[in-house]
Amino acid sequence: MQKRKLGQGLEVSALGYGCMGLSAGYGPATPRDEAVAVIRAAFDAGVTLFDTAEVYGPFANEALLGVAVAPFRHEVVIATKFGFDVDMETGVRSGGLNSRPDHIKAVVEAQLKRLRTDRIDLLYQHRVDPDVPMEDVAGAVKDLIGQGKVAHFGLSEPSLASLKRAHAVQPVTALQNEYSLWTRDVEDNGVLAACEELGVGFVPFSPLGAGFLTGKIDTTTELAAGDFRSISPRFTAEARAANMALVDLLKAIAAEKAATPAQIALAWLLAQKPWIVPIPGTTKLPRLAENLGAADVELSGADLTRIAVAAARITIHGARLPEDVLSKTNR
Repeated sequence: MQKRKLGQGLEVSALGYGCMGLSAGYGPATPRDEAVAVIRAAFDAGVTLFDTAEVYGPFANEALLGVAVAPFRHEVVIATKFGFDVDMETGVRSGGLNSRPDHIKAVVEAQLKRLRTDRIDLLYQHRVDPDVPMEDVAGAVKDLIGQGKVAHFGLSEPSLASLKRAHAVQPVTALQNEYSLWTRDVEDNGVLAACEELGVGFVPFSPLGAGFLTGKIDTTTELAAGDFRSISPRFTAEARAANMALVDLLKAIAAEKAATPAQIALAWLLAQKPWIVPIPGTTKLPRLAENLGAADVELSGADLTRIAVAAARITIHGARLPEDVLSKTNR
């Protein structure tokens, strides 16, 4: 697979792999042997960026990734995150945030053990903590970089002000925000422009719209208990019916390219900037192969213009996440 560079010269595969869904977010966890097989198949196919977080599980996803990549640990980039208030003994979440410097450092020590490594390649603040100055957060990560326990610093869903304050203390390697054909606010709110200006890479999560853009979810699809989409405004039956227009567009383009809607959605993201690295996730080997095949799909300038014109006519219904989750973004 082709490589791309995020900020600070960090080179990774053009498509990464988001591990969250193997342990959390979409219902019951995938059996460990199957989950390990998916991660290792991604590596065999050329993926070198694997994304996890303390809160996925909590803890279980990091532990899974540590086992899965152990045979080739030094050939991949492990990205994980801190920032939610999680009891480090029980894994119980308070519902709040915690980016106090002493807590960050304690979390990293635990993450290193779970991940079976001596260094976290890319450490993100998962959400900005309004009670802790960004300079203190960046300073704590800078200390960890100085100690060799962390290699690169990232942020997820920060405001532009938070990004710039962090970058002034410790250069930011990557920003991770939601971005896809149905979630495009980063194009208009200055986030992508700021990344280009500062030399920060961009890692879109939910690049397939939490599965909707694959064309495999419709108004009749039943969402499992524990699946976050069951409480997402964008996944109500009414919203799904209205948003199918975007899937129809992807299907039309895919038919012409001998591709799938998922591949077109990912190829579109790859075409936006050379420093964008999407991290689609899946629990199934056939879907993994399909997603990674997007790296070989070429969209011409005419294709991109056609998609832009058609997409501009489609109104997306429903907020991308519940309000209590959105309230923790853009701080």
